[in-house]
Amino acid sequence: MPSRKSSRLAALTVAAVCSTVTCAVLAPPAGATPSAADGPLADQVRIHDVQGGTRISPLAGEQVTNVPGVVTGVRTYGSSKGFWFQDPQPDGDPATSEGVFVYTGGAPKVAVGDAVQVSGTVSEYVPGGTSSGNQSVTEIGKPVVTVVSAGNPLPEAVTLDARTVPDAYAPAGDPAAQGSVNALPLRPTRYALDRYESLEGMNVRIGSSRVVTGTDPYAELWVTVKPHEHPDPRGGTVYGSYTAQNTGRLQIQSLIPTAQQPFPTADVGQTLSGTSAGPLDYNEFGGYTLAARTLGTVTGAAPAREVTRKQRTGELAVATYNVENLAATDPQEKFDRLADGVVAHLSSPDVVALEEIQDNNGATDDGTVAADRTVRRFLDAVVAAGGPHYEWRSIDPVDKADGGEPGGNIRQGFLFNPARVSFTDRPGGDATTPVEVTRTAGGAPALSASPGRIDPASGAWQDSRKPLAGEFVFHGRTVFVIANHFTSKGGDQALSSQYQPPSRSSETERHQQADEVNAFVKRILAIRKDADVLALGDINDFEFSGTAHRLEADGALWSAIKSLPKRERYTYDYQGNSQVLDQILVSPAVRRGAFSYDSVHINAEFADQNSDHDPQVLRFRP
Repeated sequence: MPSRKSSRLAALTVAAVCSTVTCAVLAPPAGATPSAADGPLADQVRIHDVQGGTRISPLAGEQVTNVPGVVTGVRTYGSSKGFWFQDPQPDGDPATSEGVFVYTGGAPKVAVGDAVQVSGTVSEYVPGGTSSGNQSVTEIGKPVVTVVSAGNPLPEAVTLDARTVPDAYAPAGDPAAQGSVNALPLRPTRYALDRYESLEGMNVRIGSSRVVTGTDPYAELWVTVKPHEHPDPRGGTVYGSYTAQNTGRLQIQSLIPTAQQPFPTADVGQTLSGTSAGPLDYNEFGGYTLAARTLGTVTGAAPAREVTRKQRTGELAVATYNVENLAATDPQEKFDRLADGVVAHLSSPDVVALEEIQDNNGATDDGTVAADRTVRRFLDAVVAAGGPHYEWRSIDPVDKADGGEPGGNIRQGFLFNPARVSFTDRPGGDATTPVEVTRTAGGAPALSASPGRIDPASGAWQDSRKPLAGEFVFHGRTVFVIANHFTSKGGDQALSSQYQPPSRSSETERHQQADEVNAFVKRILAIRKDADVLALGDINDFEFSGTAHRLEADGALWSAIKSLPKRERYTYDYQGNSQVLDQILVSPAVRRGAFSYDSVHINAEFADQNSDHDPQVLRFRP
C-alpha cells in the first residue's frame, strides 16, 4: 500500500493552492437577508456552477462570492480540515454535484445544519500530488464564511446501491490527454466513477452493506453496495480481471468523535448494518469515501480462520508465507501468532518459503544484514507452538540492495522439517554469485550452489529481492524450490485514477523478473523434462496478469491457484478487492500428478492480522 506519511499541503493542485487560509464566521446582519436555503440572488454562483459537468471546475482559480448552502459534514482531524456544504436547490442536472468541500486549514467554526454563504478561491486539490495520478477534489479555499442560520434540515441523502451505481467502471481516457478522464463530460448513468464524481461532496447514504475489507489501523473499512457482485464464499468481493471492476466498493471513514462513537472493528463477511450517511469524499488512500456523519453498527459473525489438512505420508507439503517485515525487534506476540499460523493452520508443512524476513535489528539502518536472531526466534516459536524442529537456509543480502523497508534488508528463506525432507547443501551461494543449473554425472539437473540466488547482478532485480533457489530430496526424488518476492505494486496508479485505464508501471520490472525465473526453470527442464520444480512466493501480481503469463511461458510453469474455483482465488485483500498476490507455480510433472492446493485464509480478511498476506500450501507426490 502507499505510504500514509505524505502531507496534504505538499500535494499540488491543478489551479489555486489553498494553503493560506482566512476563515471568518460572521453573525447575520441586522434585518437579516434571506436564508441560504431560500431562492438564489441574481447572478449568484451556486455550488453546481463551481462543480460543473466534468471533473475539473470551470471556475478553478477564480474567486467566488457568497456561494450558498447547508453544512452537511465537518472534518476536524488530519491535514485536510474543513467542511462540506450543499445547495438544497439542485439544478436538475445529474452530472453536476450540489456539494463541495471548503478547506479551512484549521478546525472549522461551523456546525452541521448551518446555512452558510462562502466566499473564496476555487481550486482542484489532488490527494497525493499530481504524480500520483489521482483524481482531483474540487474545493473552495481561503474561505470567508458567513453563517446565516443554524439548525436547518439537510438536503436529502442520495442512496448508493446496486440500482444507482452502474456496472461499467470508467470511460476510456482521452488519448490526447495521456488517458486522463478529467475533461470528459460526466455520464453518471453509464459509469460508476462518473456516478461517484457527480456526487462529490454531496450528502449520500448506504443501507446495510457487507464488509469487503476489514477495519485497518487508520480507522477505515470497505463495504460493497452491490451484494451480488463477484462474492467469494467467505464474504469478500473477488477481483478477477482488469476489465471486470467491482464498482460497488466504497471506503468508509467517520466524522464522529471517537469518544462519542468509536470506529467499528469489522472483518470481511460481517455487515455494516443500518444507515450510514455523510458527504462523499475522495482521498489518496481509497478514492471515493463515505465520510460518515452517521455510522451503522457491525453485525454478523466473522469467518473462522481456516485450517488446512495435514499432508499424507507420501505427500510433500510446500508452503509460502509473507510474514510482513518480521524482525528480531518485534514483540514476542507476533512471533507466536505467526508460528501458530504455520503449526495450527498450515498443519506444519514440510517446506515453508518465507518472505519479508528482516535483519536482526529491523529497520535500524546501521549496516546489519544478518537475520540469524530473527530466524531463531521464529523457529523457537514454532517449536513452542507444538511444531517441528525446522532447519533454515537463506542468504544474507547486500546492505540496502534488496528494497523493502529502509534498513530492514528483507530476504526470502526456507524452513524445512528434516524428519520429512532433506536439503541438499552445496557451498558457493552468496549475495552476488549467480546460481547455475549443472548436469550431474548421472545426467540429472543440479544447482551449482544450494541455496543460491538467481542472477543477482541482473537489472531485473535492482533494489528488489533476488530469488532463492534450493534443492530438496523427498523419498529419494529431487525437488527444486525457488522462493520469490517480486517488486511491489506500490508505484501503480489507483483503480480510481484520473487515468483510465490506470498505469501499472511497476509491472515492467515484474515482467523482467518473471522472464528470469522462467528462463532458469527452463534450464532445469532442458536437462530433465519431468523435473519437479516449484516457483513460489509473493509474486505481487495476479494469476491473470502479464507477470503470471511470463512465468508460465512455453509451459515451463503453471500457477496452481488456478486449480481453485475463480471465486476462491485470493490471498490478499486491498481496497475491497480480494485478489491474488501470492502464488505457487509448478512444473509440468507436478501439474500432471496428484496435487492439492489451498489458500489458507487466516490474515487478509481480518482487522486483527498476523500478516497482510494469507499463506498458500501445495501438497503433491513427487
